[in-house]
Amino acid sequence: MGTPLLFLLAFSFSFFSALSFSPFSPVDNHLINCGSALDAAVDGRRFVSDFHSSNPGTPLQSSALTTALCNGSPRSSSPQIYHTARVFRKPSRYAVEIKDPGTHMVRLHFDPFVSSNFDLREARFHVLVDNYVALSNFTVSDTLVKEYLVWVSQNKLVITIVPTQKGKLGFVNAIEVLSAPKDLIPDTATLVRDGETQKFEGLIKQGLETVHRVNVGGPKVTPFNDSVWRTWIPDDGFFKSSDLSSKVHFSGRINYQVGGASREVCPDFVYNSARVIASKSSSIPEANMTWVFRVTGGHRYLVRLHFCDIASLSLGSLYFNVYINEQLASKDVDLSSIAYELASPYYADFVVDSDNLGAVSVVIGRSNLSMAYAVDGILNGVEIMKMNNSMASFDGKMCRGMALKNWPRGNSGGLITLVVVLCLLLLSVSMLMRRKIVRVKDSFSWTKLPTEVSEVNLKVGIQSSLGDGS
Repeated sequence: MGTPLLFLLAFSFSFFSALSFSPFSPVDNHLINCGSALDAAVDGRRFVSDFHSSNPGTPLQSSALTTALCNGSPRSSSPQIYHTARVFRKPSRYAVEIKDPGTHMVRLHFDPFVSSNFDLREARFHVLVDNYVALSNFTVSDTLVKEYLVWVSQNKLVITIVPTQKGKLGFVNAIEVLSAPKDLIPDTATLVRDGETQKFEGLIKQGLETVHRVNVGGPKVTPFNDSVWRTWIPDDGFFKSSDLSSKVHFSGRINYQVGGASREVCPDFVYNSARVIASKSSSIPEANMTWVFRVTGGHRYLVRLHFCDIASLSLGSLYFNVYINEQLASKDVDLSSIAYELASPYYADFVVDSDNLGAVSVVIGRSNLSMAYAVDGILNGVEIMKMNNSMASFDGKMCRGMALKNWPRGNSGGLITLVVVLCLLLLSVSMLMRRKIVRVKDSFSWTKLPTEVSEVNLKVGIQSSLGDGS
C-alpha cells in the first residue's frame, strides 16, 4: 500500500427541496401478508392477504399443495406479519405486476414458528427471485429478513419457493416488492483489487443481496425511521479499534444538496452520528479506525461508505485515507472540496473480493495532509451487499434449473435437464472469462458541487472521481 495507487470514487447524488420531506412513495409497492385471510398493518404500512377468496387479485399462483398456517402463541412484540405463514409442499410462486421498470427491492420475511401440524424450523427449500437463486437449501431457526436489489425490465417479477425434495417444506411469512429510489444504485463504482483501483461498470443491472447495513457511532434505526423501511444496526459488533476514536452526535440540520446523498439513500439518523479520530494537540495521532464484517467467500461485494462531516469546526481541515481489505481505496479524501459546507452527506461505492477468511475490512486512517487540532478521520455508515455469481446465484453454485430439477412437470423434465447442463456449461465458461474492466488514467479531478442550483432542477446525477493524491 506504500506505492501510489490510482483511485476513483463513484458517487450518486440527488437534490432535495422542501418537498423532499414527504415520505417516499414507490410506484410498485407490493406488500403481501402470506397465509392470512386478513390484511396486516406494520409501521403504518398495509400488508395485503394472499388468500384468493378474500383478494381475487392476489399474486399467489401455486399448486393445491399449500397450507395457510397460524401461530397459536405469537410473541407479544411480534409484528402481525409473523403471526401466519404460507407453507408449500410443491414449487409455488408469487407473481407481482411491475409498472416501473428498473431496480426493485425484494424483502422476504421468515419466522419459523411451531404449530400443531408443522415445525417450520425443519423446512428446507430454495427461493428464486426471477432468474436469481436467492436462497438454496435454506433453513431458518429464528426471525429473519432477506433483502435483494434486482433489475426488472419485464412487466412481472416472480418469486418461486421450491422445497428441496418431495416430503420437504418451504414457507414464507411476508413479501415486499418495491420500486427502489432512482438514485439508490448507480451504474459505476470503484473496483479495489490487486493493489490498484479501477472503474467498475454495469452495477445498476447487477443483482445485490444486503448483508450488512450499519449505523456507525449511532443507535439502531428501525424501518419506521427510514424512508425506504430499512433497518440499520449499531456498529459496535464490527468495530475493532481504536482507543483514540470517539463517537459524535449532531443535533443540527443535515444539508442535503446536489452532490450529497438523498434521504432515500440514507436517513438523517445515520448521518447525525459518526465515529471520528481527532487530534487534540500539536501532534497527529498514528491511529486508524477498523471495522471487520463477516461475509461468504467466493463472491464480490459492493461496499458503500457514508460520509457527512458533522465534527469539523471549519471547512478544509478534514483529510483521511480509506482502506478496504488492506488496500488503499481512496487517498487524501477531502469532504469539503465536494460539498462546500459542513454536514452535507454523500456516499462512495467500492467493489471488492472477499478475502480467504470470508471477511471484508474497512479502515479509516490519517492522511499525510491531516492537521493538528482537527478531525483526522470520520465514517457515518456502512452497507455491504453481496453480488450474484456467474450462476446468477447469491447462495452457492446452483442455478435456477438445478433448483427445479427434482420437480419435473409433465414433459418438461428434459427441458429442465437441458437447463441444468447449460448452467454447468456457464460455470465452466465463467472460470475462463473475466469481467471487462476499464482502467483509470493517471490524471484525476474532483467534480465539485455547483454553488448555484435552480429549484427547477430537482434531480441531478453527478459522478466524482479521485486521482492519485501524492
